[in-house]
Amino acid sequence: MRTIGNIFWFIFGGFLMGAGWWLAGAIAAITIVGLPWAKACFVIGQFAFLPFGKEAVSRKDLTQQDDIGTGALGLVGNVIWFVLAGWWLAIGHLVSALACFVTIIGIPFGIQHVKLALIALAPIGKTIVSK
Repeated sequence: MRTIGNIFWFIFGGFLMGAGWWLAGAIAAITIVGLPWAKACFVIGQFAFLPFGKEAVSRKDLTQQDDIGTGALGLVGNVIWFVLAGWWLAIGHLVSALACFVTIIGIPFGIQHVKLALIALAPIGKTIVSK
């Protein structure tokens, strides 16, 4: 079922949102300062291409240890991310979610867009794991 969901997701909008994440990552990678955000964009962009069967979790919850992305610097990075790019990606996912919620078949896709919109607000310190 995950494979079918991922195929339909990729064809009907997942490609565009994943490409949006990768575009944000490419823009962030242009400068040295933007490299932490670029890495997060590429990881979450890969998740946005094929989200079924995976979930985003905090690295701190996964490893039980603080690192540079889950501590105070991660919080500062997420605030900067939110102001510069996060809310744009979140709006894109929410608009896509509303379009998906119009039909019964689109509800699972809309739920995935809402999850990705929440991740778009604060991606630093997150990692993607299989369910």
